[in-house]
Amino acid sequence: MEKIWLKNYEPSIPAEIDPDRYSSLVDIFEQSVNKFAATTSYINMGCSITFNELDKLSRDFAAYLQQSGLQKGDAVAIMMPNLLQYPVALFGILRAGMVVVNVNPLYTARELQHQLKDSDAKAIVIVENFAHTLCEVLANTNVQTVLLTSLGDMLSPLKKVITNFVVKHVKKLVPAFSLPQAVSFIQALEIGQKHDYQRPELTGDDLAFLQYTGGTTGVSKGAMLTHRNIVANLEQISGILEVVIKPGEEFVVTALPLYHIFALQANCLTFVKFGCPNLLITNPRDMPGFVKELAKYPFTVLTGVNTLFNGLLNTPGFADLDFSRLNFALGGGMAVQRPVAERWQKVTGHVLLEGYGLTECCPVVTVNSPKITEYKGSIGLPVPSTEIKLVDEEGQEVAHGEAGEMLVKGPQVMLGYLNRPEATNEMIVDGWLSTGDIARCDDDGYFYLVDRKKDMILVSGFNVFPNEIEEVAAMHPDVVEAAAVGVPNEATGELVKLFVVRRNSALTEQMIIEHCRKNLTGYKVPKKVEFRDELPKTNVGKILRRELRDK
Repeated sequence: MEKIWLKNYEPSIPAEIDPDRYSSLVDIFEQSVNKFAATTSYINMGCSITFNELDKLSRDFAAYLQQSGLQKGDAVAIMMPNLLQYPVALFGILRAGMVVVNVNPLYTARELQHQLKDSDAKAIVIVENFAHTLCEVLANTNVQTVLLTSLGDMLSPLKKVITNFVVKHVKKLVPAFSLPQAVSFIQALEIGQKHDYQRPELTGDDLAFLQYTGGTTGVSKGAMLTHRNIVANLEQISGILEVVIKPGEEFVVTALPLYHIFALQANCLTFVKFGCPNLLITNPRDMPGFVKELAKYPFTVLTGVNTLFNGLLNTPGFADLDFSRLNFALGGGMAVQRPVAERWQKVTGHVLLEGYGLTECCPVVTVNSPKITEYKGSIGLPVPSTEIKLVDEEGQEVAHGEAGEMLVKGPQVMLGYLNRPEATNEMIVDGWLSTGDIARCDDDGYFYLVDRKKDMILVSGFNVFPNEIEEVAAMHPDVVEAAAVGVPNEATGELVKLFVVRRNSALTEQMIIEHCRKNLTGYKVPKKVEFRDELPKTNVGKILRRELRDK
């Protein structure tokens, strides 16, 4: 389709970016750590490291990996929450010319074994809290090197001792394990410090990440993301955000896990490029603790998913924070609901921006300008050098203004799925990647996410999109969050069932249905309502509709 969105770009935003401006992520990293050497790079649990220290530590880790017998292109897994160790390991692996395999620390043994075997990982950096899971599967993988760390290993000496003692012996968060061959992460840094580091020759075609996706919809697949893919998406994001970001001055809050593509790109890599401090939240599920951390720092950028923002808004003390320095907050990973966005703006005085992406696109495809003054309900404009078309079930472009599946083409589109040519060919045809998401485009080029294609509910031949039902339900003052799914029905094929977490136990099924009936056409109104204490979610906060549907 015609790039009608370009007319709404800020004057400084380029229509196209140069995906080959940097030969690799290592180029960007080296320039940033030199330019912002004295600036704080990461903060966690009250301790921090500068960009200069990040440079030295990641260099030492890269040297360790190289001297351990690993080769350029080998896959190295990272299995940890947000800790100072994460960026050190991440950039060390990249600087060694190796491939990062991000692993969810909460994986079961089966999931971990699949990912380690599928990626052919030769090494893993793991926090001891999850080492017992690795013990179950290590013998069935090709992992040769295990690097073990404790939660407090990169804190100040006294804080390290206290934190590790409390985690192990007071809270008992480290199940028993036996990994006699493991090398401590700190010891690896010490060994690496004594060895030479050989900067590898990297090009845009070299793999940077094997980022696994699709675990909730089938076998988890490794998206092959090259240095050129990631660099291109960084340049695309920069083209949009440079109008408001002050290099070296922003203060970024990272509550989503860095192993997830959204936080990896939008927080970790983007703000290393811009040389800004990054506050790592290890356990964002502890909302009161999260709010206490926010109260300590002059934060200017906050990213998250809808459930995270909703959780903050419902946590005592959040509304009392100082939002005077907040530059922007960005929601992604799932649709931002209007009631949440409107309440966010009322409480903070700032618009909750919304963007859209997926792992296979590194991930950013569209984003709203940080200069908008109110929530639009839109996922924004396509980022530079990105083409989008909307198609029907037959693959034909739909008429302007109609909803269709979103196909994406651009330099951020992955190389393909590792060892899965059939899945790759199903996903990418003639350079166009099928997102599986239904969207529409308005006259100004703004895109609106209608829903996931696979989550669509079919009621008497009419398409019903769960996002719409959930957004209406969330408008009720006694609804904390909601999820809509289709359940079989003899008369209509499917009917809408709504799962609700309520704020007030006096809220009844009939009250919810009546509320929805006032805001939705008849066939969209839920016919069943089930109250839950909580809804099942992925580790980054996406509601698992499929799990609700299957049960």
